[in-house]
Amino acid sequence: MRPPAMPPPRPRLRAALAESPPLWWALLYFFCLLCGYYVLRPVRDAMGASSDASTVFPAFLLDWAAARGIALGDFTLQALFTGTFVVMLLLQPLYGALVSRYPRRVFLPVVYLVFIVCLLGFRWAFDSDLSGRGALFFIWIAVFNLFAVTVFWSFMADVFDNAHAKRYYGYIGAGGTIGAFVGPLITTTLVQRIGVADLTLVSIGFLGVCLLCILKLRGWARRNEAVRGERGEQAIGGSIWAGLKLIAADPLLRGLAMLMFFGVGVGTLLYNEQAAIVRRLYPTAEAATRYYSMIDWAVAGLTILVQLLLTRWLLRRYGVAPLLLLPAVAILIGFSLLSASPYPLLIAVVQVMTRSSEFSLAKPARETLYTRVDRESRYKAKAVIDTAVYRGGDLTFVWVHKALATLGSQVVFVAGIGIALGMTFGAWRVIRAERRLPEQPATGRSPEHAHGKPS
Repeated sequence: MRPPAMPPPRPRLRAALAESPPLWWALLYFFCLLCGYYVLRPVRDAMGASSDASTVFPAFLLDWAAARGIALGDFTLQALFTGTFVVMLLLQPLYGALVSRYPRRVFLPVVYLVFIVCLLGFRWAFDSDLSGRGALFFIWIAVFNLFAVTVFWSFMADVFDNAHAKRYYGYIGAGGTIGAFVGPLITTTLVQRIGVADLTLVSIGFLGVCLLCILKLRGWARRNEAVRGERGEQAIGGSIWAGLKLIAADPLLRGLAMLMFFGVGVGTLLYNEQAAIVRRLYPTAEAATRYYSMIDWAVAGLTILVQLLLTRWLLRRYGVAPLLLLPAVAILIGFSLLSASPYPLLIAVVQVMTRSSEFSLAKPARETLYTRVDRESRYKAKAVIDTAVYRGGDLTFVWVHKALATLGSQVVFVAGIGIALGMTFGAWRVIRAERRLPEQPATGRSPEHAHGKPS
């Protein structure tokens, strides 16, 4: 017997919030998470762009490089990206052990509490002018962003089933985008008054709200998992290396890993080439800042618009295919144009298109897929893809750009066409594997009942 069809959704955000109490908490959770991150992101960017290597790297590392004739300041971004990747690899088995041995009620709060303790440590490091604080903070903030966001979306796949994910993930993503918009405004307003060190306390406040949201959402997660026949409050179990094994064995996860690797490659190549062009054409800090701020505002504005008006409609009507293919094809066209005419304005347009399509289309599509896989894939394989594969792409393509940049911008973007083709192929692999996935078992309940008061 076919399960009863869900009633058609009411079209507005207000109606969605009225019918789904967990959506309120999910929106608040993602807003606070990205707002807390973007309060600190300008500090990270300032560290990575510093021309004074002594403020970024510890003295012993500078001395070690100098003794071998290496000017470490000439390789700041490459060294920081390499360090980030190494740290990600070291943390993967620790995260896998945490997820395997402890239930969700333990490991979710622990992840955020560890981040809060680290931020208190960085407040002391900035106050005391600790040597090497720049590299430590740059690497840590990258780890924080990837792990915290990955845990968030894994948890959302517990709270919402596939049908509700298609309806609500666009709204949740928009909440995060607003947080990404508000965070830098807070930093701009407060940094002159309270200093860099105390910005960590602002971020800690937002992470505290995230912990509250986790506690509030646990009841809905338990109810959704009971319908699936899962026991989310028990430890997942299995090997700490299970994430890698799952990716190797599952065509969908392999496709997602490929899509992530080449998607990151496109972004890294574009980011580094844009930075080189900005340094050449906008030599003053004021001009470069104005250029970057215009891009950030355009990305945030376009992302919110697409998330609220298009993402949800495309997901419900056509599934994940257009959300994965449209960004890939658009980026392929953009890089083709840039290989012929790498003008700053066109680079800005392609950058806005690349980042906004990732945030508004590709990411919500990828996240809905995790509602249709088992818990081990949601928490272990997803963590490997979102952290180790992501940073592996960063590491690979930051060095690829370093090698290609000596040949000129056009060569960089010609190579980018090949990377964009790899991204498109990865999207096709994901879509092909997704069609073989079983739909999540229906609850037979209305949205109001299924998302009523938590047990």
